[in-house]
Amino acid sequence: MTDHDQTPGWDVHALSGAYAVDALDDGERARFEAHLAQCAECRDEVDGLREAAAVLGSAEPVEPPAALRDRVLEGITQIRPLPPQSTPAPADAPVDLATARRRIRPGRLGRTGNLLLVAAVLVLVAAAGGLLLRPWADDTPAKPTLTAAERVLAAADATSVDKRFPDGSTATIVVSRSEGRAVIRTTDMAPAPDGKVYELWLQTPAGEMEAAGLMPDLRDATVLLDGDASRATGVGITVEPDGGSDQPTSQPIAFFTLDS
Repeated sequence: MTDHDQTPGWDVHALSGAYAVDALDDGERARFEAHLAQCAECRDEVDGLREAAAVLGSAEPVEPPAALRDRVLEGITQIRPLPPQSTPAPADAPVDLATARRRIRPGRLGRTGNLLLVAAVLVLVAAAGGLLLRPWADDTPAKPTLTAAERVLAAADATSVDKRFPDGSTATIVVSRSEGRAVIRTTDMAPAPDGKVYELWLQTPAGEMEAAGLMPDLRDATVLLDGDASRATGVGITVEPDGGSDQPTSQPIAFFTLDS
């Protein structure tokens, strides 16, 4: 019987996982091989673990289910860590990996831990070999976030109505019933008179005009109208006192009839 076999709490059988992935030092390997010659159960387990390692190492990477990562992280929180087996080194002390490996004895892993050890070693080998597989990383470029106005302009059901003013400037109303909004686009539109503003209006099916916002003092502008345009029958532009009005105080300088 080996020294490890005689050590209380030491399970020599549990070395099979570390042996299968060549994670034992020379002394441990020699002791385990001496035991292996006498233990058919360990030989079978080593053969099975090596087969599993070979399959895992040659498997094609696949996209894991979206919920797998959450289940793994949740499972980690349910595992009670083993108590420390030795006094930890000071934080600034250099760490010798070979010594650390010997301190973390494979015999404490148990049979279930053998499979975890195989998987962990394969991950380390893959990383050392330059395998940059990040199964939960989303490498798909993020779709740009559209503004409400851009969604209206890009909507499949968007319809438009154009107006040309005597001075050559233009205004276009674009409506999306599915988005429930309307947008006005102006080109080279003259500013409102001093002390006045252009105000936008949505016409309801009952013929009432509801305030839909003010135009900016820009010749070229794209403006999202306020209010629900899903059932609007028209859009008007009036000239109002600075600050706007609750109801139109003048005849519209332009009116756009919308398709129902």
